[in-house]
Amino acid sequence: LYFEPLTLEDVLAVVETEAGGDLKGVLVQFGGQTPLKLAHDLEREGVPILGTPPEAIDRAEDRGRFGAILDELGIPQPAGAVARSLDEALATAQRIGFPVLVRPSYVLGGRAMEIVYDAAQMRDWLARNAAEGDVLVDKFLEGAVEIDVDAVFDGTEIFVGGIMEHIEEAGVHSGDSACVLPPYTLGRGQQRQLREYTAAIAEALGTRGLINIQYAIRDDVIHVLEANPRASRTTPFVSKATGVALAKVAARVMAGDSLKVLRDRGVVPQVDAVTGPVPMHVAVKEAVLPFNRFPGVDTLLGPEMRSTGEVMGVDADFGVAFAKSQAGTHSMVLPAKGTVFVSIANRDKRALIFPVKRLAELGFDVLATEGTAQTLLRAGVRATVVHKVHEGTPNVVDRIAAGEVDLVLNTPAGSGPRADGYEIRSAAVSHGVPCITTLSGILAAIQGIEGLRENKVGVRSLQGYHADLAAARSGSAPGPGPH
Repeated sequence: LYFEPLTLEDVLAVVETEAGGDLKGVLVQFGGQTPLKLAHDLEREGVPILGTPPEAIDRAEDRGRFGAILDELGIPQPAGAVARSLDEALATAQRIGFPVLVRPSYVLGGRAMEIVYDAAQMRDWLARNAAEGDVLVDKFLEGAVEIDVDAVFDGTEIFVGGIMEHIEEAGVHSGDSACVLPPYTLGRGQQRQLREYTAAIAEALGTRGLINIQYAIRDDVIHVLEANPRASRTTPFVSKATGVALAKVAARVMAGDSLKVLRDRGVVPQVDAVTGPVPMHVAVKEAVLPFNRFPGVDTLLGPEMRSTGEVMGVDADFGVAFAKSQAGTHSMVLPAKGTVFVSIANRDKRALIFPVKRLAELGFDVLATEGTAQTLLRAGVRATVVHKVHEGTPNVVDRIAAGEVDLVLNTPAGSGPRADGYEIRSAAVSHGVPCITTLSGILAAIQGIEGLRENKVGVRSLQGYHADLAAARSGSAPGPGPH
């Protein structure tokens, strides 16, 4: 075990030290992007790269080459192009239609990524990021559901470890979005198509080992967003949720074993996440966001990653699993009762009438800004009107500071980083009040609150869930205990 920086010089020094001990090669798929970027240099130095070769890594990361592979396979992808000037960026956006997702061509964690809704906002973004070089401009699939697939490919066949459905809609970085396994709104037909696409892409790239592919589904059409021929941040989550050690499986495949051999040895189940039974439990991964350590920072989620960790909630019921995941963050603990403040953008009001009505039925007192309160009243939901910040005192921020609000539901209006509602979200963070800013997140939270109020929360070991899933895979009955 070596504790050294991931630089070419340091890795070569380790290789030289180990060369006398029958060194087979180097695995570059388990350390994120940094070791992938060393693959070509290591290969030039004569170091064997096990698993996916550097050329295949390039095919996945080069936008033009990867797009050509998808076109050849007939797999949809969002329209877009690389722009090298302001005029090119504007022309691309006009051609494919706003809104578009813009980002520097070589970034990590979604840095400087933004959803742009018009030409003026595009000019502003380009002015702020003029030093970033080439810019990627892609059609933003507004309202789409994002999906992550983690799989292992051995050069012949695929093993899908898990399909995860993001709870937040497209536009929130995958590292900041909660996700659920198994996917809770996808049909088996869509899951089979995702498996077929993943196998076809892995084979076309020349993958051997782990691959993570991110998809977006809108109007029942599956689009590929990107493919990463490496372990992703979701790999440990999938392994804990399913009981299959994906990193171990991938390492054995990269060392030369086939999936068939590993199945015969009992390392891999006979069926995967798509061909096998649906788990009787639900696992929710939630991001840990450090907003409470940075007073004044807007909590609005977007394409730029801000999380510093992840937690996991598991239960037989989705709502309870989601509530457990929120409790694990220590900053988004859902209340089972109290007062909810609601300020909803016009585009979301129709969709949120019945969820807020459900909170009122559960006994929550409802506070709302005037426009939202009027909409709720017409639907039969009584809400106390509170002032916005600029309308005088006492306003909603005063109520939050006084401890009179237990939950904030705020889907912002506008598209700027400090859109309407910034003061509300900032006050919620400062006073430890959970604040949810996405429509889908609100719907999930209400299911969590229902589970809490029905006192469904229980504790069971991961091993118990794994044993039930293993029994289901083999056709046996589940073991004793709560499910």
